[in-house]
Amino acid sequence: MTAPADPRPAYAAATAWVGELLSAVSDDQLDSPTPCEDFDVRTLAAHLVATANKAVALGSGADALALPSFADRHDAAAYVETVGRAVDIWSDDASLARTVTVPWGEVPGAAALWGYVSETLVHGWDLAAATGQPAEADPAIVEPVLAVAQQFIPAEIRGDDAVPFGAVVESRTEAGPTERLANWTGRESSKWVSAVA
Repeated sequence: MTAPADPRPAYAAATAWVGELLSAVSDDQLDSPTPCEDFDVRTLAAHLVATANKAVALGSGADALALPSFADRHDAAAYVETVGRAVDIWSDDASLARTVTVPWGEVPGAAALWGYVSETLVHGWDLAAATGQPAEADPAIVEPVLAVAQQFIPAEIRGDDAVPFGAVVESRTEAGPTERLANWTGRESSKWVSAVA
């Protein structure tokens, strides 16, 4: 099994969804906790902008690992502007085949961008859960990403110190694909479901 060839439509859709979520965050929610235990809403938003900056860097052949994990700005406008640049840069078909360096090694650009799609959707779920917004992205986008995640980050490797994911969490029967993706990356969702129902 291999990843679908072109992650760019999924990246555009996932980042558009997160841009909408960020635009609905109020100032009084910025210090709220999120399902990602290391982040409150403010730091999660800053991380999302930084992740978009890294997608820009990778698409242009720059060293994404040299960039910070948190951006100075954490607002929706900064995010939307940055992902717009990323989408433009990745429109070059050559970017999908170019070898890039990411935290898990040297991979084709397409594989790296699939990683950013997954991260965007999971952190989108985190943000929605933390701020009481609808937490399911378009299932047509999420289901293929979940399949890719299950292939490339299988449950069996979670004990490896180099793998930045917790143990797979069993999904609720009624969980949608975005919640199941979050569960696959180690998120415990049950205490957050009332906020995202």
